[in-house]
Amino acid sequence: MTELDVLRADRVLSVVRAETIPDAADLCHALAAGGIRTVELTFTTPGVLQHLRSCAESVARAGITLGVGTVMTADQARDAIDAGARFLVTPGLRPEVAEVATAGSIPVFLGALTPTEVAQAVDLGSAAVKIFPAGSMGPKYLSDLHGPYPDVELLPSGGINDGNARAYLDAGALAVCAGTGVVSPKHVATANWGEITSRAKSFVADLTR
Repeated sequence: MTELDVLRADRVLSVVRAETIPDAADLCHALAAGGIRTVELTFTTPGVLQHLRSCAESVARAGITLGVGTVMTADQARDAIDAGARFLVTPGLRPEVAEVATAGSIPVFLGALTPTEVAQAVDLGSAAVKIFPAGSMGPKYLSDLHGPYPDVELLPSGGINDGNARAYLDAGALAVCAGTGVVSPKHVATANWGEITSRAKSFVADLTR
């Protein structure tokens, strides 16, 4: 399965924003046990490249797709790919990141909000377009974007929780981004993997109701 196939099957990507990660592999396995097999670490976490290097190959063998987000520069993109990232995510349009990703055949999810930015992201080679901040716009905005862009895969991020995630999927989202509601920085810091698995299971269950 490709990275997009896994995301399309599970319909959720977990975004990890934590100051410290005791064991990135254990975190990934905890999320996968809860039904979330696509995991995004971010450059806002100190030492994120070390975390990627420590577990990218092992979690990939377990069917987990590990990528990195908040990628702002071409150098960060190259470093992330070298460290084993299977996909890249940006908060906004970053042409230099897209260029590195597409050259390396690595899926990139460029951040966009307006119809113009969505078109630019597609032109830059975005495999799916991250709509951010989705919570400020609501699910209907996604269905509105699909009017002129029926074939563009949209990935809403920001403000997604178990109470509204299903509505974004019903509005045509490829998948939704789950943040601190599933991966609490406190639970990561204390290695409370059982709680993270439980929250992931609950979130995934809400997507199918």
